[in-house]
Amino acid sequence: MHPDVKEILFDEDQIAARVAELGRQISEDYAGQEVLVVCVLNGAMPFTADLLRKLDGQVCLDTIAASSYGSGTISSGTVKITKELKTDIVGRNVLLVDDVFDTGLTMSLLVQTLQARGAKSVKSCVFLDKTARHSVAYRPDYVGYEIPDAFVIGYGLDYNEQYRQLPYVGIIKPEAVR
Repeated sequence: MHPDVKEILFDEDQIAARVAELGRQISEDYAGQEVLVVCVLNGAMPFTADLLRKLDGQVCLDTIAASSYGSGTISSGTVKITKELKTDIVGRNVLLVDDVFDTGLTMSLLVQTLQARGAKSVKSCVFLDKTARHSVAYRPDYVGYEIPDAFVIGYGLDYNEQYRQLPYVGIIKPEAVR
């Protein structure tokens, strides 16, 4: 365990099992249809890559970047899209994949934006859901795990762009937050 991790919430085996379950569920829901998976950079990269390998059928991939954190551990409340899609989404089924559903501001804005751009459907999948922090009515369609209101790192999740490489999800020690 990394010295800055207070507690491991989900280890590699737990993550792999839950991603496989989500892959089966999403594959069933989109059976016979093409789906454009949109990864929200950077945190959702490992989750999206693992999820893609568990999806059946016609799957395409694109990325978008948006953030409401900056360098802190609490959402700023302002969402900024910093990288746009390359793919035309008009008439397509879109599955938006993100790492954490915290306040819900980022996901809510992205879903609204993609719907307004003419997607046939927009569903969302998040690896982690901090239910205690929700500030919008929108809820993700697929959730890996619900977690407590703690700042987590690993499996793509970062603090100041560090710890993304950890193969598990853990709670960062308060003294590691500078």
